[in-house]
Amino acid sequence: MADKTFRILVINPGSTSTKIEYFENETSVVKANVFHDSSILLGFPTINDQLDYRCEVVQKWITENNLDLTGVDAIVGRGGACYPLTGGTYTIDDRLVSDTREAKGGVYHSSMLGVQMAKRFNALYGGKMFAVDPIVVDELQDVARITGVKGIYRTSATHALNQKATAREHARRIGCKYEDLNLIVCHIDGGMTITAHRKGRMVDTNDGSGGDGPMTPTRMGTMAITDVSRLLWDTPKEEMRKLCSAAGGLSSWFGTSNADTVHAMVEQGDEKATLVWNAMSYQITKCIGAMACVLQGKVDGIVLTGGLMRFDDIIQTIKDNCEWIAPVSVYPGELEHEAMRDGALRVLRGEEEAKTYTGEPVFKGFEF
Repeated sequence: MADKTFRILVINPGSTSTKIEYFENETSVVKANVFHDSSILLGFPTINDQLDYRCEVVQKWITENNLDLTGVDAIVGRGGACYPLTGGTYTIDDRLVSDTREAKGGVYHSSMLGVQMAKRFNALYGGKMFAVDPIVVDELQDVARITGVKGIYRTSATHALNQKATAREHARRIGCKYEDLNLIVCHIDGGMTITAHRKGRMVDTNDGSGGDGPMTPTRMGTMAITDVSRLLWDTPKEEMRKLCSAAGGLSSWFGTSNADTVHAMVEQGDEKATLVWNAMSYQITKCIGAMACVLQGKVDGIVLTGGLMRFDDIIQTIKDNCEWIAPVSVYPGELEHEAMRDGALRVLRGEEEAKTYTGEPVFKGFEF
């Protein structure tokens, strides 16, 4: 197995883009990051309705790059909104696809398209199908689950794939083990999750896909329930969901989720754009401060990752407001594809066995 060349297609649908990459073993052969403006995605009633559109984007990329994927060894789709589960590499089967499509985990996010797209392309090209560290990996400490309404619990919906991969890379670079560190890891892109990692476990986080936390290019962010009930009471359910996943944040303020477009307005001195942009950065720092409290101030590092780390002013705001907590390290972009690739390779090489999705959540509530 060590000498075999494994061919792997990675499909990663995000809130504002579809990222695709083709690997031969660890080598990236060709990749793309196709941006989808919110004005296009809002034309689909639900995220699941985007499936055909997103698959057409991927197929066009395959054709343009003259890729013959017949007999590909593995197709890895980003894991989405199935029931919460432990981390690892999972075989994509009908139960996983169905529960993800139906958002059984209570998360409404574009990653729910990943396993569906993997199944579509498996029908065309073959190969094994895997999902690695879906967004519903649940490692929350019990105290973080409680809300002020009996029987309703906070969920763990993070960029677990990129957060854990980036945290491990950061630990490697500073000569430590991920499991020995307390880190605040921030995935900052179309969606944002700021998470407290205590000794290798994600013990608390904002529910980014539910609109909790900072506003983002596509998400409304935390608002007072009284404001939501007073100002958005008559908003249809689907419109509310879109404010949490596609139509909020920069998209609400400017009619576009394209951060480059909005930042260009900032650079030109636009007063509204500058205030809203700075407010987004400010809200990120507030969440970082909250996670510092979760870790009781014992923070070994603040790790920044995601697509918006291409903007130096966001990084500088975080450093100005938060570097007193712990050193700030920046890893622009994501390591999601490497993590998806490596999860598949470990299984294909016989180094570990793929997990089977049980359809049972890892947390089922308390007995009181």
